[in-house]
Amino acid sequence: MTSIYDVLRRPILTEKSSHQYAKLNQYVFEVANDATKSMIKEAVETIFDVKVEKVNTMVMPAKRSRRAQSRRVLIRRSAYKKAIVTLAPGETISVFEGVR
Repeated sequence: MTSIYDVLRRPILTEKSSHQYAKLNQYVFEVANDATKSMIKEAVETIFDVKVEKVNTMVMPAKRSRRAQSRRVLIRRSAYKKAIVTLAPGETISVFEGVR
């Protein structure tokens, strides 16, 4: 890792993650595979200017799927690391909030 901007890859926006940031004050990011919890905490606090309470990480396994036309061709999505970041009460990340 060279900088904190290499740690966070993209936010993960799903129905479950939208429930987590609306009700539980948790935000979900795809992170670099070699990122540690302390690196993720520092990156989120620096980039979004918030106070992080807790970071949970998990490695999502690779998945295989079939092509629609020929069922023999298999496509493999690579594995990635996901981080669930819990913020202090009252803190929000405005990027996730959307249009008001």
